[in-house]
Parts: sequence; structure tokens; C-alpha cells
Amino acid sequence: MYAMADTTVEADESRIRVGVRTRDLSDARLRYVRQLGATDVFVDHADTDEEPDEFNDRETGFTVPVGPDSIPSVDALVAAREQVESHDLTLRGIQSLPYSLYGDIMFGREGSAAALDRIETLVRNLGEAGIPILGYQWNPRGVVPMRTDPVELRGGAVGTAFDLAEIDDPDAIAPGLDRRYTEAEFWDNYERFLERILPVAEDAGVTLALHPVDPPGIESLGGVPRLFRNAENFERAMDAVPSDNHGLKLCLGCFSQLDGEVESVIRRFGERDEIVFVHFRDVVGTVPRFHETFVDRGNFDTVGAVRALHDVGFDGVVVPDHVPEMEGDTDWRHRARGFTVGYLRGVLDTVRNE
Repeated sequence: MYAMADTTVEADESRIRVGVRTRDLSDARLRYVRQLGATDVFVDHADTDEEPDEFNDRETGFTVPVGPDSIPSVDALVAAREQVESHDLTLRGIQSLPYSLYGDIMFGREGSAAALDRIETLVRNLGEAGIPILGYQWNPRGVVPMRTDPVELRGGAVGTAFDLAEIDDPDAIAPGLDRRYTEAEFWDNYERFLERILPVAEDAGVTLALHPVDPPGIESLGGVPRLFRNAENFERAMDAVPSDNHGLKLCLGCFSQLDGEVESVIRRFGERDEIVFVHFRDVVGTVPRFHETFVDRGNFDTVGAVRALHDVGFDGVVVPDHVPEMEGDTDWRHRARGFTVGYLRGVLDTVRNE
């Protein structure tokens, strides 16, 4: 038997914390997360429409199924929160809405009204369960691949990559679509979504967090507009229906892919108090060709990015995202994720003690 010691969450003088995103809420996964020194968890839903075999019974604590026919109840969300809290961690939110819930709204299709009803129910249930954040994106999935052929990184690790030149005829209308969509109609559909859901979020005490389109910087692919491709359109999204319950899931990797500069973006939206949480990753290169890499390599200075978050008074969670695959890794890439959590915690200590 081992004596119990050092089981409480470490005191953190900084308002910036390191968390993880995980679909698996099992005891083993949460123990590992806590052992890393992370403090917060965002649950990756299992999309019951797109990934019907990727979740287990609620009693296993494996994940939170979300889909058109499966909006988690308040009881299920409370059970997930309590499972996370039993490991001295905080369930901060759901990482992202599945495309199966927002796709009809984005395209203005017949199922939009029903989709809005489902999202409203999800937001209300999150609020009642005491889970404060719902991440989402407005990304036209399935139009073109988000990534192309992978690349080899240091020591034979593997990172994802994107090269627009590898995509055949990116201007052709994507399979399953019968026409090109205009940016104006996509903005109209998006603003209707905000007008319906943001008042619900305010009432429920839930904050929505918008992720950029990935890859960014490209106006349209496959006949589909890519709205959130730059900082200007992020500002338009925040100003369209002003709300204290709306902000950004600020993906540093996406802005690194755009131009390699992230500190200015952090300061821009940090000064507006619109950063809800941060996806912390980096790439080498920019659109139209880049590849992901370890967090201690890439286009931007990791310490400079954390310092910028500190300087704007960011009070929230940074989450490792899209980590490389290391030798002996699991599908969740626990080794690369563990490296990234440790590295970010070290950088936070450095900035905090300056």
C-alpha cells in the first residue's frame, strides 16, 4: 500500500491553467490527466450520427454521446462532471458541437429549425448541470480534407500536414452539393443561429466559444464559403450579436497557419476580453502548405504567446491540440500529449516568475 500524499490541485498563482481535451472519461484516463498536473478537462463528444461505435454505456464513464437523436440529459452531464471532479479535475465544457447538429443551420437546409431546438436543449442542460462552456465551429466538413499526407518530424514522430496543391480541383463544387453558396447567405444563416442561441446561453450561464476554420485564409473551397478564416471575420462574429456569453476558442495553430503571427491576435482579442479558451499548437509553414509539429518548434515563440496571454489578463485554460504521434503512442497520443502538458506548464512557470 502507498501512503496518500499530494492529492490536492496545486496552487496556481497564474490565472492561466493547462487542461486537456479527451473523449474518454474513464478512471484510468482521468488519473493520467491528473498525474500530468493538468487541472481542467474539455470532453470530446462522441457524435452518435457520425461515429456510432465510438462511445460506450454511461456507466463506464467513457464519454458523452451527442448527436441529432442523443442530446445528453442533465443527469448524464452531471454524472460526467462528477466523474471528472472525483479525480480533482474540473469539467470545463464540451469541446465542440458535432457537424451533425450545426450543418443544416450552416447551409440553411430544411432541418435547421429542429437543429436549433436540439442545440438550445443542449445549452440549457449544460447550464443546469454546471458545465459552463460549449465550443463550436462553423466548419464545412467533408468539402475538402483538413489535412493531406502526413510528414515525419524529429526522431521519426509523425505530424499532420496540409498542401493545397495535393487537392484535385479545389474550386469544383463538392460532392453532395448542387450549387455554390455565397458568403452573404452563410453570414445570414450564422447570425440567425446567434440570435436564437445566445439569449439561451445567457439565461443558462453558458459561454459559446467559436473556433476558426481549418485551414484558414482561404475564402471558399468546394463551392462553400469559409467564414472564420481570419481575425477580421472573428471580430464580425463577435459584433454581430453582442453578448458577454460569446467568445473565441482561440486556436493558435490556425493563426500560425495563416501568417505565423499569434501574439498580435492574442492581444487583439484579449484586450476585447473575448478569449474563452485556447487551443495551443503550432505548425511549420503557412497556407497553402504547412505541417504540424511539436509545441517547442514551429512558427511562433511559445514563451512569447504565453506572455501575451498573461499580459492581457487571460483567465482560462490552454489545451494541447493536434499533438504529433510519438513512438508507442495510443490513439489519444498520450505520450505526445503528456510532453505538451509538461512543456506548457514549464513555460507558464517561466512567465509567472518573470
